[in-house]
Amino acid sequence: MSFPKNFYWGGATAANQCEGAYNVDGRGLAKTDVTTAGTATKPRGITYRLPSGETGIAPMFTPYPKDAKGVVLDEHYYPNHNAIDFYHHYKEDIALFAEMGFKIFRMSISWSRIFSNGIEDKPNQKGIEFYRNIFKELKKYNIEPLVTISHYDTPLYLEEELGGWKNRQLISLFDRYTEVLFNEFKGLVKYWLTFNEINSLLMFKDFMPNMSSEDIAKNYQSLHNQLVASARAVKRAHSIDPQYQVGCMMAGACSYPLTCNPADVLRNQKKMQDNFYYCGDVMVRGEYPVFAKRLWEEDNVKLECTEEDIKNLKEGKVDFFTFSYYSTTCTSADESIAKDGLGNFSLGSKNPYIEYSEWGWGMDPIGLRYYLNEIYNRYEIPVMVVENGLGAIDELTEDKKVHDPYRVEYLREHIKAMEGALEDGVDLIAYTPWGCIDLISASTGEMKKRYGFIYVDLDNEGNGTMKRYKKDSFDWYKKVIATNGADLD
Repeated sequence: MSFPKNFYWGGATAANQCEGAYNVDGRGLAKTDVTTAGTATKPRGITYRLPSGETGIAPMFTPYPKDAKGVVLDEHYYPNHNAIDFYHHYKEDIALFAEMGFKIFRMSISWSRIFSNGIEDKPNQKGIEFYRNIFKELKKYNIEPLVTISHYDTPLYLEEELGGWKNRQLISLFDRYTEVLFNEFKGLVKYWLTFNEINSLLMFKDFMPNMSSEDIAKNYQSLHNQLVASARAVKRAHSIDPQYQVGCMMAGACSYPLTCNPADVLRNQKKMQDNFYYCGDVMVRGEYPVFAKRLWEEDNVKLECTEEDIKNLKEGKVDFFTFSYYSTTCTSADESIAKDGLGNFSLGSKNPYIEYSEWGWGMDPIGLRYYLNEIYNRYEIPVMVVENGLGAIDELTEDKKVHDPYRVEYLREHIKAMEGALEDGVDLIAYTPWGCIDLISASTGEMKKRYGFIYVDLDNEGNGTMKRYKKDSFDWYKKVIATNGADLD
């Protein structure tokens, strides 16, 4: 079975990893703006200042000292400040996407570019005009925007002064933010995603096994508030424009039992429920799944959930389902089994049947077909793969070429897997590989971890010309799109 005629081929980015211009035209700070660079083995850091004036740095994903405020310090490099300067290069970049034949472009809006601190009564008009101009540029080339409303980009003021998403006040602030977006961009955008990888808040329990019970409980409440905010956004979108389609976006959490030991099978089932279906069931089915009660009891969680929350969740079900897919992992009841992943993140048990990337991700195209079937058979709404790709070190040759057959091979096998899922009956409607143009890595802050079809001349220290160069994979993907996935050679 071939890809459907109206299949959306494209690519994906995020504002905080590509836009730059972090303090331009009224944009306020987000936590990424006070986050330093790191590596696969050295975590990124959050720089802060105490009321005494003393400054410091805390590892990413760990709280900084009480009363400290995130600040930009001259002695540190912050890769997200300039990123790849999409803010000033978007016309050039969109023209390159159009040359490849993109039908859809996934991007995100920076909340603090619309509301600098998240609490203002009126939006920042310069921010609105920036995104309006992007959407118009995309429309010029008949590229459909796929817009993530919140992609790890909550205004820093809301994080520090209101306590972030554990504070229910953010629901109403998100209401105001989304109302502005849905009204301002009516007729320019059709497809929206509420929160990027919303389930990641629960996955931190696996990534960081020493997480305190208090922090785990906070994550459950923060997630609940985001789920309610998402449902309210879905309702609002449909009321403002019935043509709007709003989807969820989940971090792919596909895992297998390491062996046929029933203990491994049961533990893997629980892992999939906890890390993936917990959020998916709420957003698609409109209510918490039956296993949620077991999960809350295990983690000693007393969830603050009102009758109005329950009503909102039921009425704000998403129209389509999207997820990221990079790798799979295995689950074992034997704690002594070697783990995969690098640096701070432990993802699960190593799978002896697949290969691993330089950053410790298990590359498993067959798993994508399996996962698409699992998702579609459970939810039966249209599905998009909105992140997928191979982060690798690319070399720009003297004649300004990048030969990346490893990327072509990775993507080819995953596209074959998607074609297999279509044959299985999955209603797959879009594919947007991650980092279609090289951008800053969210996890490490590195530039050398490149995903794109377009090479950006920028190194890990922020040095370079920012010039764009087509990689070999650029022409390959152009051919894939032109033949609607028929020619993968």
